[in-house]
This record gives sequence, C-alpha cells and structure tokens, in this order.
Amino acid sequence: MSEEKFASESKCVKTEIVLPGDTNPLGNLFGGRLMEWIDIAGSIAAQRHCGRVVVTAAINHISFSVPIKENSIVTLEAQVSRAFETSMEVIVDVYVENTVTGKRTKCNEAIATYVAIDQNGTPLPVPKVIPQTELEKARYDAALRRRQLSLILSGRLKPDDATELKSLFIK
Repeated sequence: MSEEKFASESKCVKTEIVLPGDTNPLGNLFGGRLMEWIDIAGSIAAQRHCGRVVVTAAINHISFSVPIKENSIVTLEAQVSRAFETSMEVIVDVYVENTVTGKRTKCNEAIATYVAIDQNGTPLPVPKVIPQTELEKARYDAALRRRQLSLILSGRLKPDDATELKSLFIK
C-alpha cells in the first residue's frame, strides 16, 4: 500500500434519477434515500483511497438545503478530503441537473467518516491524502479542525492539547 495518494484518485461520481418510489407525498426525494446514495458514493471513494473494505463510522454533517423533485437527475460527487490513522473523511457534494439546459446546481452536501477494516473488523492504516487544488487544500485543512473539535467534544482530546485548534479561535 502506498503511503500517500492524491485526493482526486478517490473521486466517485454517482448519478441517479428520482423515481416515484423515491419520493415523499410532496413529490420530493426522501431524505433517507439521499442518505443511502451519499453513503454508497462516500464508501466507494473511501475504498478507492485505501484499497480496503470500509465501514461507515459517522455521518458528521448532512444538509437538505434544496428539495429534489421527482424525475430529477441527481449527481453525487464524493472524494476523500483527509485521512487519519485508520479513518478517512469524505465530502459528498450533491447536484441536481436541469434536464433541458444540462446545467448542474449544488443542492446538498454531506461529510462522512469511514474506517478501513480487515476481515475480522480490525481497523487498518490508510494512506495519507495529498491535496492538489485550492478546494482540496481548503477541505484538507478544515478536516483537521473538524476532527479536533469532534475529539474535544467527545472528551478524547483536551482543549489545551489542540494548540492548532486554539490558534484558529484566539486571534
């Protein structure tokens, strides 16, 4: 296994059409169905990054900013933003496509954490991420801040130990 991989190597693009069975009584895509699609795209991106079976550790953030109507074409773009020891943060951007113009508009997003495991369910080390674009670099840096905050909130890291996090708030 390589020690480092480009963030772009993990990219997963998944496209779906919203069928009647995917919608609620208002004709909008069920949030749970979108969550399923997000989890699938996110796990594919994580698996591409580490070359191992992965499990979902957390859905850290999900937004349902814009309702997605029946018959809409939905594209999900998932990519690993940062890897830690055995876990990877994956950001999934959700777009809806205007079927007449072909224009895609971002309508939702999610951030999830996946862990690489072996056949016994034991976590495995994963390659580090090399961000290249400005967006990848921004997401890479933000992933560390989110992880530190999560560790502080869970009590696994004391605020005094997170000097990099403190410097963001004390200016």
